[in-house]
Amino acid sequence: MDQQSQLSAHQAMRTRAVTAAAIGTALEWFDFTLYGALAATVLPRLFFPSMNPTSALLASLATFGVGLAARPLGAIICGHLGDKLGRRNLMLGTVTVMGVSSMLIGFLPTYASIGVWAPMLLVLLRILQGFALGGESTGAQLMAIEHASPDRRGKYSGLLGLCSPLSQIMANGVLLLLSSTMPAQAFDTYGWRIPFILSFILVIVGLYIRLRVSETPAFVALRKTEVVHVGSPLRDVLHLHWRTVLRWMLFFCGPAAIFYLIVVFSLSYVTKTLGVPKQTGFLLLMGANVCAIVGALAGGMLSDRIGRRKALAIGSTATLLMLFVYFQILDTKSFVPMLAAMGFFLGFTQFQSGIQPVAFAEAFPTNVRYSGSALAYTGANLVAGGPMPVLAVWLFALCNGSPWGVVAVCATFNVISLIAILTAPETLGIDMNRVDSAEEVIGASGQASMQSHSH
Repeated sequence: MDQQSQLSAHQAMRTRAVTAAAIGTALEWFDFTLYGALAATVLPRLFFPSMNPTSALLASLATFGVGLAARPLGAIICGHLGDKLGRRNLMLGTVTVMGVSSMLIGFLPTYASIGVWAPMLLVLLRILQGFALGGESTGAQLMAIEHASPDRRGKYSGLLGLCSPLSQIMANGVLLLLSSTMPAQAFDTYGWRIPFILSFILVIVGLYIRLRVSETPAFVALRKTEVVHVGSPLRDVLHLHWRTVLRWMLFFCGPAAIFYLIVVFSLSYVTKTLGVPKQTGFLLLMGANVCAIVGALAGGMLSDRIGRRKALAIGSTATLLMLFVYFQILDTKSFVPMLAAMGFFLGFTQFQSGIQPVAFAEAFPTNVRYSGSALAYTGANLVAGGPMPVLAVWLFALCNGSPWGVVAVCATFNVISLIAILTAPETLGIDMNRVDSAEEVIGASGQASMQSHSH
């Protein structure tokens, strides 16, 4: 094969890798938005009819929370296995489990058909979904970044970052289309099932593409060393790289908290507190997600030009400044200023999320990259992202309807995030095939073994 043919083959493989990663990431966020919307509307009546409306809503939202709670476990276990067995093998497994779980939710009988088994099976499927998605998010990122050429890692990272806002627009659009084109009874009977069943098509496409993607060059290089055969990736990353895990977890606490503040709490604030019509609230959020698509791609591409630290610092500074005027602009109840504020805020949040995959991947050596990235990513969502909507509601009530308590907490997360960025080393252009030396890994494993025997 001549040099030109080799270059074409490498480029085709990179394109397949980023396509496979993007489909998995898109499906993850499509499910997140779809299930979240249905858990608050349709599912309480279908799966918890024996409860009063408030209890049914809380029980339904709890099934949503179960999926989030299962993600860290999936990230830890899949991260460990991905560093031992390879990225491609794990990606085939996670996308299969995720797709089958989504499809089964679409076919799941309701409480009226099988009684208490219906909510129990719903919870089980949500746990499986959450577990698979916990491993999918980081694995998909590594699949793309480790295949990318050094000068385009940021661009590939940005392409993954835009999957979240794009999928939210698609999910809301599908629900809006179905609910507006069929009677309410038909939507409650079978209409809500259609997106779950159709999402399996994405899984088939994702599997087909992933089967045609080779293992990443970084992991292939790792297999040629003895490091992959010794030690435990999870134990080694906690022993040798815990500072790096902590730094990048603290960084992502800022974007994670602000993302959930905008997409969950802001919608509630605009519609319930300010009395803006729900349709207007959804339009504002969809418009903001369009800005987020641009922001994610711009962040990733800019980081290829000026470095990860500088680009992240720009995004973090922008969201920090916006925090102090955001609610005042929303309080105007004027559509254009509200759209501009939400678009700017979510745009610069996703600007950072567009850089996150490449920043995390470059921060760790190959033998612990999956484990380290997964711990940092899920740790931030567990600490700051997931609790943010509930915390915001509590602070809002505590401050008698004033948003300044929410602003103070988010600003604290943002400042911690900015400090983590400024103290991190620049990784642009770093060798992605580097590994911990065998001596380091054996030393870490041996010391851990001695400690366990001493206990």
